[in-house]
Amino acid sequence: MMTPDFGDVDDLALGGGPVRVYRFGPPTGPVVVLLHGAGLDTARGVWRRVAPALGQAGYRVIAVDWPRHGGSRPWDGVLDDAFCRLFVEELLDQLEVDRCVLMGLSLGGGVAIGFALDFPERVRALVVLGPGGLEERRPWQFVTWAFLRVPGLLRWMTTWYARRPGRVRRQMEGYLVAGAATPDFDEIVRDIAAEAAQKDAHGERILDDWQIHAYGPFRMRLHLLPWVDALRCPSLWVRGERDQLVRGRDVEAAAEASGGRFVSIPDAGHIVTYDQPDAVIAETLRFLDEVAPANTGSD
Repeated sequence: MMTPDFGDVDDLALGGGPVRVYRFGPPTGPVVVLLHGAGLDTARGVWRRVAPALGQAGYRVIAVDWPRHGGSRPWDGVLDDAFCRLFVEELLDQLEVDRCVLMGLSLGGGVAIGFALDFPERVRALVVLGPGGLEERRPWQFVTWAFLRVPGLLRWMTTWYARRPGRVRRQMEGYLVAGAATPDFDEIVRDIAAEAAQKDAHGERILDDWQIHAYGPFRMRLHLLPWVDALRCPSLWVRGERDQLVRGRDVEAAAEASGGRFVSIPDAGHIVTYDQPDAVIAETLRFLDEVAPANTGSD
């Protein structure tokens, strides 16, 4: 089946529930798997410009909705970091992809790093944008940990957002660097509001288990930075210059430790694919042209 503006759609059945993937590009060529972030992110949201551009450049692109996002519903159980890494393995197996480029934003970047450490033979290259999981401690660590555990609060927040689409718009105007002048702004807001409504309809919390379980009271339970020197694939580490969630020094340190390349994108915040999609596409294609050229055929 085909959507008017975002790739060929496949609805798969994995062990724990339904999974929606979007496909772009030729049936052969290096495979690039796109993993979006947490909260109200979806594949067709954050990759709206990136996925088609990579497909047009000759890559076989697969963008997936994480469980409890977009078309990947319903799912039961705890979907923490261990689950997410094994989910990527099961997804690649079902898609018959032996080896791929993993590209992840925020949560997706953190999972991509962890997967590349666990399954190095399956990752040809790594592209991470504002990846989560690098810090040992975060600002307001204990307060945030306690906040995440207030009974019913995160579920109530889902309903609050779902019933206030105007508030979603105003929040995104303040969150994105260019505000309402951001490319595709109206479509971005509409997708985010629709995702909030879907979360509410399925009784889901506003944040993901990956985020919640990563937090300990005094330090993060998920701290990837000490391990990235074990990465064995080429890597590109991207951060929006005005990212307020992921510190530049952590991303730079990860790039240096892994022998990768660090890129800071001006006039961009945490979701760089919204703020500066063309810059993300250009940097990604420049990197892939070196490590996984599109004319090399299928993996």
